Amino acid sequence: MSQTYKATLTTPTDRDIEITRVFNAPRRLVFEAMTQPEHIRHWYGLRADTMTVCEFDARVGGQWRFVTVGEDGVDIGFSGEVRELSPYDRLAYTEEFEMMPGHGSLVTATFTEAGGKTTMHMQVRYESQADRDAVIASGMEYGMNETYDRLDEHLATMTTAA
Repeated sequence: MSQTYKATLTTPTDRDIEITRVFNAPRRLVFEAMTQPEHIRHWYGLRADTMTVCEFDARVGGQWRFVTVGEDGVDIGFSGEVRELSPYDRLAYTEEFEMMPGHGSLVTATFTEAGGKTTMHMQVRYESQADRDAVIASGMEYGMNETYDRLDEHLATMTTAA
């Protein structure tokens, strides 16, 4: 059985969150799982949620949108635009929580591989410290870890199928 990792979250500046997470799969699979809707729909969001919209146009300038419905029946939508796409190495995109427009972020993720495992390092830059702090206070860390655990589980099915 492979090891399960947790994401580490730090706040190196008053507007940034840095996230590091190791996945039990080669970076090609991690990148594909994060940019292809046929994979995203299997892991994005909390286990109790249902994904109703999963769109990701994997090209610079492409739009993306994910909507999940929680147990309370409320739609939770996130959307943005792909700013940079360097397959298997780097992905940058804007992200906005649709219930709070005008408080988006720029997410830049890099992927490195060693020993068949991939380390994703992600920088999330907000417009203000208040926006960053509100995201952290919303339960981001719990939701992020559950989502990334689900991604690791889906990656295992991709590895088996590859």
